[in-house]
Amino acid sequence: MVANRRDSLIDAAAQLLDRGGPAAVTLREVGRAAGVSHNAPYRHFADKSDLLEAIASRELERLADSFGKGGGRPREMLQAYLQWALLYPERFRLTFGPWRGDETALGKAAFRTRAVLVEAVAREQQEGAMPKGDPVRLAALLLASANGAASLALAGHLGRPGRADLSAENLVADLFDYLETATPA
Repeated sequence: MVANRRDSLIDAAAQLLDRGGPAAVTLREVGRAAGVSHNAPYRHFADKSDLLEAIASRELERLADSFGKGGGRPREMLQAYLQWALLYPERFRLTFGPWRGDETALGKAAFRTRAVLVEAVAREQQEGAMPKGDPVRLAALLLASANGAASLALAGHLGRPGRADLSAENLVADLFDYLETATPA
């Protein structure tokens, strides 16, 4: 029951975040949105920062889980990442925005998500489908590119009139196409 209550509070907070950004997330409002007392969230979260960390940690865990689907290929992983970022822009900004202090759960979730991507990159390098080199660095480059493409799309800097093909999804697909072309057969 306690885990379910905590999960329902995180769900309510994520929905508030989606509608109004971090400023809309207060522990009092989360309690109201979850249908519990305004003090109930304080039994599960020390403060707003703790609650926001829980949202970001859960989003990273879900990303890691989704990365396992689609055959565990980096191309599909990053397309799933883009779909999530564009569907939930406030969650994306929160999760990949600046954090202060020692967010233990967030750090573990981030490590797991990166590890899944790095393993997939290493596997494709072994298969000859991606360029040789440090899989950690290549995975970071791929993630940075996808993150940048998502940020540009959310800011309205992609897909301008006359450039409908210039979407975050197409940019990341192009990157993988270039990498495949650059990889010796």
